[in-house]
Amino acid sequence: MKRILIWSTSLLIVCFSLLSFKSYNGFEISKQVEVFVSFFMKLNQNYVDKTNPAELMDTAINAITNELDPYTKFWTEQDIEASKIRNSGQYTGIGATVHSKENKLFIAEPHKGFPADKSGLKAGDEVIQIDDILVETYKGEAKELLKGETGSSVEITYIRQGEKATVNVVRSKIDVDAVPFYKLLDDKTGYIVLQKFNKKASSQTIAALKELKAQGADKIILDLRGNPGGLLTEAVNVCNIFVEKGQKIVHTESVIDSYKKVYKTKNNPVDTEIPLAVLVNGRSASASEIVSGVMQDLDRGVVVGARSFGKGLVQSTRKLKYNTLLKVTTSRYFIPSGRCIQALDYWHKDENDKPKRVKDSDYKAFKTLNKRTVYDGGGVFPDVEVPVAQRSNIASALLGEKAIFNFATDYYYSNKVNDDVNKFSFSESDYKNFLNYLDKNNFNFKTKTENSLDEAMVYAEKEDLDKDILNAFNNLQNSIETSKNKALESRNKEIKQLLTDELLKRYFYKKGMYQYNLSHSDEIKKAKSILGNTKEYNKILGKK
Repeated sequence: MKRILIWSTSLLIVCFSLLSFKSYNGFEISKQVEVFVSFFMKLNQNYVDKTNPAELMDTAINAITNELDPYTKFWTEQDIEASKIRNSGQYTGIGATVHSKENKLFIAEPHKGFPADKSGLKAGDEVIQIDDILVETYKGEAKELLKGETGSSVEITYIRQGEKATVNVVRSKIDVDAVPFYKLLDDKTGYIVLQKFNKKASSQTIAALKELKAQGADKIILDLRGNPGGLLTEAVNVCNIFVEKGQKIVHTESVIDSYKKVYKTKNNPVDTEIPLAVLVNGRSASASEIVSGVMQDLDRGVVVGARSFGKGLVQSTRKLKYNTLLKVTTSRYFIPSGRCIQALDYWHKDENDKPKRVKDSDYKAFKTLNKRTVYDGGGVFPDVEVPVAQRSNIASALLGEKAIFNFATDYYYSNKVNDDVNKFSFSESDYKNFLNYLDKNNFNFKTKTENSLDEAMVYAEKEDLDKDILNAFNNLQNSIETSKNKALESRNKEIKQLLTDELLKRYFYKKGMYQYNLSHSDEIKKAKSILGNTKEYNKILGKK
């Protein structure tokens, strides 16, 4: 009962704090809060079985936030700490990326030179126990158990290729670089990978740019592929590297006046003239889209690759009671041309209760500084598209089901490779082995089309239509299966690239992958070609 009162009181405090905003109906909020508190207390007092008030409240809160958008969340102390780590670029742990699937925890990537790597842990190892806690039965986020104080030891029991082993790992301070790789290429092109927008993003990008220029770089490729975003202020600061002080970068719009803001550059730039190409793909989101979109709107650089994710929403945090937070979407951001690149409409759902994607026909046209036409509504469209950069449904399905990851694990323990990363090759026979691996292990990866069909069948069963359409459904499923097999061949190059990247990280760590792709990535090749042709570069940017 004490916990019920605590949660109810917390909810009351949060909701009453909303009354300070004139745009809210204060009486209606007050009324609904009173109804909810009385409902919640009576439910827990009178239900036939013993209830868990905390779990019920979590369910209620998640139901509310899920109704809004995927970025509005209730954060516990653990979530807050994780956010601080992401933004700061520092934490104490074993120095490995991990992923979980169905109550299982796997080492996804041990970072070179850090405790996990030094202790011999490898990508693909399944962690089954952390100290005396079994991962399978642990209720919380098991990966958080790997963190702890600097110098403390954690005993990790894992399974590798069917064999069980245990290792003691001494935790240490881990620095997460925003710029994990940069290099001067043979043609004096400076190449910079910006992987995260944490607090180190602008300072590390500046340091890399200055060093590359000192080495002779006279043009720059800024690689934002796969960068999920981060701090808005750091996105502004990264833009500031290439544009003048006082330039408007983004402004935000909201129904609440206090969230309407204008963000301008505050510092002297590093270089406003050096030719620039920005690489993006479908996993470039948020802050990455601000940087690439601003460079495009101001005609400061050529955007190369595939359409970005399309996140044009801004979140803020608000303190709640008992060391918790509300992370809430407070505004939309607009880049210099005046466009918002938000792709999904979370406030208008389709018949399957899914957010609607802005239709191509509904895109609005805007103008860049040089009067080039750009569009809103679907992410940042590259000035120069590279087909292989576009993520296909079949590739997404293979990644989602960990088919590529698991195959790479088996490949790593069965194949030795040359020590020279540039001589690595994933052959056609290797690809055939991958296809055989899928068949042998009965990987049942589903495309978005199949998921939609499954949902349709659920509705058909509810409406007593399943008998009438079952044959058609089965025929369609067979057709999709045939199409999937064809897609495995037609998207051969894309899937081979994903397999190659995963394997390169196993043999040569992530820096080896970056090094290899300098001479093998279609996007990098295209960017180099454009930057090496002044006439083409200027033509793309609308310069006379």
